[in-house]
Amino acid sequence: MEVLNFKSCEDVKIEKFPFKGAKRDVTGTSIRWLSRTGDDGSGNPEYGLRYFTIQPGGEIPIHNHFYHQTMYILSGRCECYCYDLETEEKTATRETGPGDFIYVPSMEAHGMKNTGDEPLTFLCCIANVYEDDDK
Repeated sequence: MEVLNFKSCEDVKIEKFPFKGAKRDVTGTSIRWLSRTGDDGSGNPEYGLRYFTIQPGGEIPIHNHFYHQTMYILSGRCECYCYDLETEEKTATRETGPGDFIYVPSMEAHGMKNTGDEPLTFLCCIANVYEDDDK
């Protein structure tokens, strides 16, 4: 067992997110890895719990990933976006706030922006999925 405080985890600024082979600019966003375990064979964790902070006006652009993701909003407000994977046009916008959670299935194109005047904080749990049942 390990007991830590989230402030003991390094707060790392995120500069870019990849999407379709290009690096997209991320603004006003940082991440603290609270836990991670396993290895997906590419050096990424099979499971992870992260603490995100997005400053007012900060944004995570369109992106997708193989893992499932659930985000639980702790403070602040944001808009979450779904996108058409081919056209990159927004197909849905949802306003969220404290107590809301967002589930993003594997490979769904999504993004978010802090629309409030205070930092947005949320917990983000990720878990890898596999095409075969043997893993």
